[in-house]
Amino acid sequence: MASRRGPVQRSPTFFVGAEKQKKDLDAFQRREQQLAEVYYKNKPLCFNACTYQRTHPVKANAGHRDADATLVSPMAVGVADGVSQIEEYGIDSSELPTELLRQCEELAFDQCIGSTTLVLALLDNSTRIHGKLHPMIAVISIGDCELVILRRLQGRSGPLELVFHTEMQRVDGHCQTPLQLARVDERIDAQFHDSITVEVIERGSAVHCISAYEGDIVIVGSDGVFDNLYLDEVAAIANTVLPPSSTQRPTHSSQLTNMSKRIVEAAHQKTRATAGGFLPEAPIGRGGKMDDTSCVVAEIIEWTEAHQKLYAREEFIPKWSNFWHCQVGCEGDENELQEYDGEMTPPGFHRKRSKRPLVSHPLRLHN
Repeated sequence: MASRRGPVQRSPTFFVGAEKQKKDLDAFQRREQQLAEVYYKNKPLCFNACTYQRTHPVKANAGHRDADATLVSPMAVGVADGVSQIEEYGIDSSELPTELLRQCEELAFDQCIGSTTLVLALLDNSTRIHGKLHPMIAVISIGDCELVILRRLQGRSGPLELVFHTEMQRVDGHCQTPLQLARVDERIDAQFHDSITVEVIERGSAVHCISAYEGDIVIVGSDGVFDNLYLDEVAAIANTVLPPSSTQRPTHSSQLTNMSKRIVEAAHQKTRATAGGFLPEAPIGRGGKMDDTSCVVAEIIEWTEAHQKLYAREEFIPKWSNFWHCQVGCEGDENELQEYDGEMTPPGFHRKRSKRPLVSHPLRLHN
């Protein structure tokens, strides 16, 4: 449906103080594992990913800085969305999310202050079932960035379908107060202490571990994407760019970039009235949300010796032989996975829970 009302004016994302965040952390926490009950070839996988980001033209014309940062690498993809209200204190709202993704292992907050939401996905090529490799995607999210996984459940001739998505974490359910990772001083929050950042990660983060299959499409976006687009709209764009094919080969980077760009443009389109003066429906409400919008699109492909040589030569990530190991309890037994050595068939899913915290490992930021 649509409306002839004028654009809905929404103020920037608000900084949420330490004490207010603390009370909701346990409600936000997720420790979930989603295993497919089939096995598909014991070979390591990696991300083939591209990214596109653009602040909403209205915000850009008003002089606002793009506060989003994205991470693209063969073993990790992510989005961090800086809290724009931080700019009111003379702080660059893009600084912390950029540094956070660049120094993800140590959460290097010592070089900057700010506040951000984020979602990060890492490929775990070390999990073994029946002694064979079973790649998993480990996901951690804090706040209202989201991640979805699409898979051809009906085989290569079928459409990409949604098999997993994260949920937004918003304090009191308000769209302007997402759960946040922050490092601020007394100008912004007199009650802030570094321990709240650790507490947000350990108590408030949502952690998932999901089976990964060659050909899966992973889409990571800021709230500028998922406040404006419904999940079926995102899937429809993916199927338009990547229609079914009789062959399975890595998607060209131009197509992945095209998909991420089309998703961002479709999100911005929700804020514009049609020729008849109507505003389209969006998850956040008619007329959507004018926001910084970033999107990473990755295809799961086989990790080959060629990748190893390429990234070792460019020193993209040190020691590629030591793949990231999932720390959220990825495991399987005879009843959870059955060996499978042919064409991929639609997996069924079930969940197991773990209370073990996520431990992040070395990454490099793609600029």
